[in-house]
Amino acid sequence: MTPAADAVGRIDDRFRGPGLDERRWIPAYLPHWTDPAAAAARWDLVPDGLRLRIDADQPAWMPEDMPMRVSAIQTGSVAGPVGTRLGQDPHRPGLTVRTAVPVQRHWTPSAGRIEVVAAASADPTCMLGIWTLGALDGGQEEAGELCIAELFGRDAGRASSIVRFGIKPHEDPRLVEDVRDAVLPIDTTRPHAYAVEWGGGRARMLVDGRVIGEFDQAPEYPQQLVIALFEFPESVRRPPSAYPKSAVVHSVTGRAIAPGADGVGRA
Repeated sequence: MTPAADAVGRIDDRFRGPGLDERRWIPAYLPHWTDPAAAAARWDLVPDGLRLRIDADQPAWMPEDMPMRVSAIQTGSVAGPVGTRLGQDPHRPGLTVRTAVPVQRHWTPSAGRIEVVAAASADPTCMLGIWTLGALDGGQEEAGELCIAELFGRDAGRASSIVRFGIKPHEDPRLVEDVRDAVLPIDTTRPHAYAVEWGGGRARMLVDGRVIGEFDQAPEYPQQLVIALFEFPESVRRPPSAYPKSAVVHSVTGRAIAPGADGVGRA
């Protein structure tokens, strides 16, 4: 089953093959800041969905800055020409676009509901991130993020796990950073549903249908969805026997509503 969309902007992907639908997904992580091989996702389809992988031979995303590896899928990609500073999610001042990428906005709702069912990695060097990111329709200030879930392997347990979530302004002066940790009675290495509902300047985050946080602020411009498996190596030695490291995305469902509408609490 491939992703489906209707006139009101729905997405429904169970990752049943035969491949990843690149009319909806870009299998790369913020490719404008780095080289194509470093940005490219490693992934395969398994019976439960889409497996994101970090492989032993995978290059660092930006080796001059950090040893981090990442495999991600995202529903949009926006950046300016090579040499400019216009691009989504700059992780430090002074970054310039390294690789020219076409502007793609496959699914970028301004308000609505998104739910991702996923099983994170138990590896203490890994984190599965699920978030939305401003699609920069109105320029660099429209960069705010809805952090639906950050699931660190070091924080996973059979009886309880920590889920990090919240609002990150990046370069949006209208937002205030508000990131929280919730200790929940779940094992994040098992499938769970992580969701956001937002609109009308409000947002709330949910896990398995339970509200874990509410916010009186939210981006009010188009957002793209990003799902990424990160590895933060603890040393330069990376024995091949420790790989691949992986997480599974079982499904992604979402519904857009009209910009400015109050989407909080809507199913």
